[in-house]
Amino acid sequence: MSLGNSLLNAVERAGNRLPDPVTIFIILIGVVMVASLALSALGVSVEHPVTGDTIEVVNLLTGAQLQTLLVNMPAVLTGFAPLGMVLVVMIGAGVAEKTGLLAAGMRAMVSGVSNMLLTPTLVFAGVMGNLAVDSGYIVMVPLGAVVFAAAGRHPVAGLAAVFAGVSAGFSANLVVTALEPLLFGITQTAARSMEAGWTLNNLDNYYFTFALTPVLVVVGTLVNNYIVEPRLGTWERPADFAEPEDSGSLTQNERKGLTWAGWSLLVMTILVLAMTVPSNGILRAEDGGLGPFFQSIVGILMIVFLVSGGLYGIAVGSVKSDRDMVQLGTKSMADMGGYIILAFAMAHFIALFGASEIDTVIAIGGAEGLQALDLPAPLLIVGMVLLVALLNLFMGSASAKWALLAPIFVPMLMLLGVSPEGSTLAYRMGDQATNIITPLMPYLPLILIFAQRYVPEFGLGSLIATMLPYSLAILLTSITMLGVWFAFGLPLGPDGASFHYELPAAEVAPDTAQ
Repeated sequence: MSLGNSLLNAVERAGNRLPDPVTIFIILIGVVMVASLALSALGVSVEHPVTGDTIEVVNLLTGAQLQTLLVNMPAVLTGFAPLGMVLVVMIGAGVAEKTGLLAAGMRAMVSGVSNMLLTPTLVFAGVMGNLAVDSGYIVMVPLGAVVFAAAGRHPVAGLAAVFAGVSAGFSANLVVTALEPLLFGITQTAARSMEAGWTLNNLDNYYFTFALTPVLVVVGTLVNNYIVEPRLGTWERPADFAEPEDSGSLTQNERKGLTWAGWSLLVMTILVLAMTVPSNGILRAEDGGLGPFFQSIVGILMIVFLVSGGLYGIAVGSVKSDRDMVQLGTKSMADMGGYIILAFAMAHFIALFGASEIDTVIAIGGAEGLQALDLPAPLLIVGMVLLVALLNLFMGSASAKWALLAPIFVPMLMLLGVSPEGSTLAYRMGDQATNIITPLMPYLPLILIFAQRYVPEFGLGSLIATMLPYSLAILLTSITMLGVWFAFGLPLGPDGASFHYELPAAEVAPDTAQ
């Protein structure tokens, strides 16, 4: 056994010895509450880099905070964004799954893709699935497992390949995603503290993220085929596994069902385009922006799955009345019971961790510590990537972390000759790498439940050990490409933006201009 496998096995064993994930989050809630009491008593605080306000750790064990916790319990659960998204999509996706549409569709797709191209196809689909925002985790990841199972390969490997692709897709894609304006808006504010006229361009990371896409597809494929899948071994189908074992040719009724589902998909695609393409379409904002369309993706996916799954079920005979559709949807929601309980514990941990301000203190303190090292620009960029990857284990929101870190890193790197576009890109590379291994990632518990459909004993340690090779590979690949771009001064976007930056003479402090 190789050293790498031994280390991954140790991670898996240690992780699987932990209590149930629900219990883990309850324990973490207790740890955060006790830590908040101790740190508050010690007067731990940081200065906010934008407002200059002093941020102190909040004691969560005061009467007022405990009252807030108890009063807001229902609101914290219903306000947990991933829960609503998951349940809405799974109403439709559950019907599509239980009528047999997904299994038949994946078998049809597998028959047209060679086994050699299956993994890169899934990784690429995961990367591009980021265009559906968080829906990529809900829809694309379980489909990866279905595809591998249909091809006779380990379904968890297929799930892991897509999961890694979706995570990397947040900072690697062939098109500009919704993340760009979100992060560059924060960058612009931070950069203007050094250069008043600096203006963002949402394409200023595009050349890099475009080039990173095929590289990560290759890296993800190699990790999957030579590390993850061999380690998982041969999949043993559970005795009560619901999906059909036959992955061969489709029956006549299955072909008919896929045809009906395909036509319905075409019609619904045309309808969505009609509501989106015209400048006055109903899925456009008043200013013509596509915000309403992106916000509607979850609802659209639910309807697509529901209609296509229903038509497929009628064709193959698994749906004979409206009652059958309701029962299938009900069974799908019953399958999500475990996730709802887990979401309750996770939502409260995230809410309390944020309310304590411990996450903010860690983020700002880490950034200031790195700044104090006074490293040269290339090493500082690498240090920033590593710091962000570490902070991502404690603070999940990409925009929230950048709102705290940008006012520190962007001006500091500008003074060292690194552009705001470059510092934003470095942040994105660190943020993407550890999404797939942090328990604070809102969809990690859902991915675990997907995996347990195929391997019931698959635990949190198993999932983290499975995803760790992808995480390390993505991190090393991203740092390497950042080094190449920095060393050769390659453009980051179409307007010529690069890592290198010169502060305008008028902006330079008098003592440095002499």
